[in-house]
Amino acid sequence: MTMTSGSGRASVASGHPQVTEAASEILRAGGNAFDAVVAAGFVGAVAEPALTSLGGGGFLLARTAQDQTALFDFFVDTPGQGLHAGDLEPHFLPVTVRFPACEQIFNVGLGSVATPSALRGYLHVHRRLGRLPLREVLAPAVHLARAGVAINHRQAYFLDLLTPIMTLTAAGRALFEPDGRYLGEGDVHRNPDLAAFLETLPAEGDREFYQGELARRIAREMAEGGGLLTETDLAACRVIEREPLSVQYRGWRLLTNPSPSFGGSLIALSLRLLEAREVAPLGFGSPAHLALLIAVMQEVDRRRTEGYLSPSDLGQPGLAESRERVRLASGGTTHVSVCDAEGNTASMTTSNGEGSGYFAPGTGIMLNNMMGEDDLHPEGFHVSPPGLRVASMMAPSLLLAGDTVRLALGSGGSKRIRTALMQVIVNTVDFGMKPREAVEAPRLHWDGQCAQVEPGFAEATLAALAERWPLNRWPTHDLYFGGVHVAATSGEGAGDPRRGGCAATVG
Repeated sequence: MTMTSGSGRASVASGHPQVTEAASEILRAGGNAFDAVVAAGFVGAVAEPALTSLGGGGFLLARTAQDQTALFDFFVDTPGQGLHAGDLEPHFLPVTVRFPACEQIFNVGLGSVATPSALRGYLHVHRRLGRLPLREVLAPAVHLARAGVAINHRQAYFLDLLTPIMTLTAAGRALFEPDGRYLGEGDVHRNPDLAAFLETLPAEGDREFYQGELARRIAREMAEGGGLLTETDLAACRVIEREPLSVQYRGWRLLTNPSPSFGGSLIALSLRLLEAREVAPLGFGSPAHLALLIAVMQEVDRRRTEGYLSPSDLGQPGLAESRERVRLASGGTTHVSVCDAEGNTASMTTSNGEGSGYFAPGTGIMLNNMMGEDDLHPEGFHVSPPGLRVASMMAPSLLLAGDTVRLALGSGGSKRIRTALMQVIVNTVDFGMKPREAVEAPRLHWDGQCAQVEPGFAEATLAALAERWPLNRWPTHDLYFGGVHVAATSGEGAGDPRRGGCAATVG
């Protein structure tokens, strides 16, 4: 890689100023991109409690200065190992989350918890690629968990959306209603139990969480409360290193999350369909540009329903058929991106879902609700046997020109991850936008029934689209449309304001 070697400039982008500052602090202290992204992951668990947790899972796409690339998969596994088949019934509590212009139902409670791998993943990546002592990497998170972090406007909005989940249990109420009043903007969120737990990791690692007395307590409480997570599940938790999926797009190359997760594959399919048309001459925001995007989103949804998740699944005849339909028709989670000054790049997406409401005893760690996320289980809940890695929409990615990384990027946003990333990639490659412009440009998303549309597109364009598709016009830019955080190897980055994004240049 030639981009940043000797440049003295690094780039960080995340969904929270404290997360970005923690990564920047680690870089200034001599850490590399992987030290920085792991520190950011731990701080995110403190500063972004509605979006990520050590009780969730995620993916990290890493490329070293020596051009070695790996996808670290530490997403969740289906629980229930050691249970009888008759005990593998989901015990969910449905919760409705009300966005400004639509509603979405999420399933929480103990039965929604999948085997959490985030903690194991962070420590694994640090051992493999980091160079600073773990205690130093953990220090920003320990400090914030104990001293507290002020709830900013965006985090207050997230917490407000998830109030029923965050306060489902006594442990949640102690954290988010410490004085009998739910935390809001300007209030300080503290998590002293989490700080104490983090301080045990340099000496003890994650053994207590996955195999010790804490693991046994979690399993007991799961059994008593209708959860499926067992001691066997926790002990079997592992990090999988995979070869990234490589996608060519108009002379650029995208490295992204491979199978069995489907987010990266669906982005790959979207880009292959887009290549059937020249996008740049259409003009950004034109009726033809937006019609093409909607047509591609519809076709990808159609193919996913049919069981096809990638260009290779479709084969050339199926791809040609899809391109022809596009031609005729078109007439949540958090992310951290880091590029250091030596040429190392890290793109990490993590999620706790919406959270299950259940906290691992004495740790301040809420476990995930991934077994209750309908988009992760298109064939039905608890259909897969225990112990399988759950597929995900998360797609941490690197965008390369030749062999040189230009951008590290990824997004939160559940079903909107793939469409948010596709639009930022198109804005960059086809329209030549700089990172901030590409990220902040208005977006749309086909939800299967109508086009959800952010403000910012011309009225005439929307009127033309409305003649062909139902539109739901949003009054504001919103986290519903993802949160694409971009670090650029030029030192320039962009944090998505939809999710409180913050970018910094270091050096």
